Amino acid sequence: MYGGAGDSDHFAALPLPLAEAVTTACGAISHNLNGQRLGRKGRVTRERILAAAIELIEASEEPVTLARVARAASLGMTSVYNYFTDMTELLLAVLDPVMATAKDDYLSLVQGRWPDEELYARCYAFVRAYHGFWARHSRLLHMRNALADQQDARMMKHRIRSSRPIIALLVRQMGEEPVGLGPHTSMATMVMIGIERSVTLVTDRELRKLVGIEPELSEDRYLVPGARLMEFAISDARAL
Repeated sequence: MYGGAGDSDHFAALPLPLAEAVTTACGAISHNLNGQRLGRKGRVTRERILAAAIELIEASEEPVTLARVARAASLGMTSVYNYFTDMTELLLAVLDPVMATAKDDYLSLVQGRWPDEELYARCYAFVRAYHGFWARHSRLLHMRNALADQQDARMMKHRIRSSRPIIALLVRQMGEEPVGLGPHTSMATMVMIGIERSVTLVTDRELRKLVGIEPELSEDRYLVPGARLMEFAISDARAL
């Protein structure tokens, strides 16, 4: 898939913000797993692996393995093992640049205090943007959550870390309470759990089939209640 291509061709299938995030993430890695310092060639190789993994995860219905990623990147398994010991480690490396795009995709919408009279509109805009992020990266995020549900400690930690910025911003919308020290944090956590679960449902095609959600059913059936719950939680906390 990538053999013989120029340095930038392995990003051809990726949106520009994600391609830039991959380059940034790889630029932060100084050595491979053998302790060898990475030069330009080593960073490009790592970028090829991540780009191939992202494309396979987001475009293929077949199970993604290190061997498939190596073939897609036109690399041998030895090259892949120079950077990643197993599939979980590769998935975590893929998640880093994906989550780096979250700020522009939805976290920026929670910055600054929302006016009371715009509260529902702001909540809905956030929930819709969060859903859009999940829809764009659905298979990767579902793979992460499935591994976390299977008690994969590394994926559990990643799932928790990725939710903390949202919870912290919601707490700030509720009031001045420091994160982690009071009822606002508990409420923000519960609201976010509910929103993530509903977004998980509407972006999982197989799960939609199992629970009988028709393909043409609007996501708003779940997103609007999620936005309402967020609105009620924030307005109730502000009234205290």
